[in-house]
Amino acid sequence: MFDGTTVTMPDTAENQADCPQVYNQEPGTGFPIARVGALISLSCGAIVNLGVCRYAGKGQGEVSLLRRLWDMLQPGDVLLGDRLMANWTNILLLQERGVNLVGRLNKANRKADFRRGQRLGPHDHIVRWWKPSSIHSLDWETYRALPEYIIVRETKIAVAQPGFRTRVVIVVTTLLDPERTTRDDLATLYRARWNNELDLRSIKSTMQMHELRCKTPELVHKEIWTHALAYNLIRTVMAQAATTHDILPRSISFKGAIQILGAFQPVIELQADRDPSHRARLYRILIDAIATHRVSGRPDRFEPRVKKQRRNHYGWLTRPRAEVKRKMARGLIRILSAIRHIDRMNVLRRHVGPT
Repeated sequence: MFDGTTVTMPDTAENQADCPQVYNQEPGTGFPIARVGALISLSCGAIVNLGVCRYAGKGQGEVSLLRRLWDMLQPGDVLLGDRLMANWTNILLLQERGVNLVGRLNKANRKADFRRGQRLGPHDHIVRWWKPSSIHSLDWETYRALPEYIIVRETKIAVAQPGFRTRVVIVVTTLLDPERTTRDDLATLYRARWNNELDLRSIKSTMQMHELRCKTPELVHKEIWTHALAYNLIRTVMAQAATTHDILPRSISFKGAIQILGAFQPVIELQADRDPSHRARLYRILIDAIATHRVSGRPDRFEPRVKKQRRNHYGWLTRPRAEVKRKMARGLIRILSAIRHIDRMNVLRRHVGPT
């Protein structure tokens, strides 16, 4: 799977030069922001490859990040992505590498007409996607050398689950054989793309990577890769627990695994110098404990997109912090001057009397 997210970092001059804040924010009121893209294994959730770039600018989008990372993909792999990934150029370049794509049709660029093409079943057909009139990232000679069309499969899937926002999804794929990959297989696979969102949430929220702490770009990149290393080590232990107990790695809770590792940390440190057989026994106990934290099977769960807990809201910082502090200081000085003036007047009244 591939998807992207964003992280912020301390507001220093070095970080602002490397990853500037959003363009419509006043200087000093925002934080440097970076885009992070990750290739993640669907089976176990481990990060296969990771890329970092600026949030905005030419060649800084999620599609560009994917093209920097897809050398890790092998012929025969299947890439699962969102509607940004399912464009003509991406599909062609992935096919040349022997990689199949399953994504969602971007209706802003193309429309699906199931009256055309080779019909495979109800709302399931194979069609030709003709080459776009222009591709901004390619020069004219390279553009002319490209084929005139690519062959893709479009499948319309109705979503009947209550609470789901989307009612109809059109899946685009290069898996053309309807017997090897049925319409239901494509629906199940695309629905599994939600695991990508959950994995990014685990990295950003559970491991607290959404706000980085380093003050230079070099250390920021090291901090991101340190989070990725720790995340993959946790996923490795979860996969070993799943293999030992013959369950799926995705059925184990990531947060539960972190809690168990934290509880075992003092014991592991105390037993570090013991004999290998004792450490192996301790590790088996750790694996058994992690396997007990299972994720509940709730495939049709839905919740309202609202918050219950009320939090204090202090407003937004719309000016540089130093400017706001100077304004507060001037106001405080005026208040103190007024208080001193009142005190002097009271002293005069006590000695002179009212006039």
